[in-house]
Amino acid sequence: MSKSKPTKTEDEYFAREDAEKAKRLKEKLRQEIVAEQKQNIKSICYMKCPKCGGDLTEVVFRGIKIDRCTACDGVWLDDGELEKLAGTEEKSTIRGIIDLFKGS
Repeated sequence: MSKSKPTKTEDEYFAREDAEKAKRLKEKLRQEIVAEQKQNIKSICYMKCPKCGGDLTEVVFRGIKIDRCTACDGVWLDDGELEKLAGTEEKSTIRGIIDLFKGS
């Protein structure tokens, strides 16, 4: 039984396959690194004041849980909380602020 030497076409095929496997592996590793970096950033920044880095605590204001900094007394709102505070009153100061940020 004699083994035949791979043809040029076969060599090219396997080279392409190896290159694709390497590319997929590299992309998978990149995605894992990005996910790990996001997790690290979240663990460092979660419930930290973006202004001074102090700890944020949840406080209830008008029935809405908002985040307040224990160091600088800054108040931070999550998505949708400003709209809840504005209620349905169209001419309120808060409604004006919402419109400013939403570009209305």
